[in-house]
Formats: sequence, structure tokens, C-alpha cells
Amino acid sequence: MPKMKTNKSAAKRFKVKKSGKIRFKLQGLRHILTGRTRKSKRQKRMPGFIETADVNKVRDMLPYG
Repeated sequence: MPKMKTNKSAAKRFKVKKSGKIRFKLQGLRHILTGRTRKSKRQKRMPGFIETADVNKVRDMLPYG
């Protein structure tokens, strides 16, 4: 049986932690940040975690993650 291919776009966006949770970077911190509040920019620095409903979809894209 051939090796499974990793979805490269998903590999750049998601990371599987030791606990099994899948982490991603929140969007909206690249440019034009002057209109955002200090609080919203600070909260976007924290990693986001995938909802349980979407975990299986992401795991299919990252077979060796």
C-alpha cells in the first residue's frame, strides 16, 4: 500500500499537540491593525483550537501529524 500524502496547505496551518488537540493561528493580525482594539489584538495572539466536529476532517489531511 502506498504512503498517504499530507495536505500541504493544512500542514502549514495546523499543528497537532501532544495532547491530540489541533492548534491554528487566528486570522486578522497581518496588516491594518489601527482600527482594532488593544484587547482584540492581544486575544488574537493566543492559538485557536479546532472544534471537535472538525477534528476528523483535519486528521484526514494530516495522516502523520
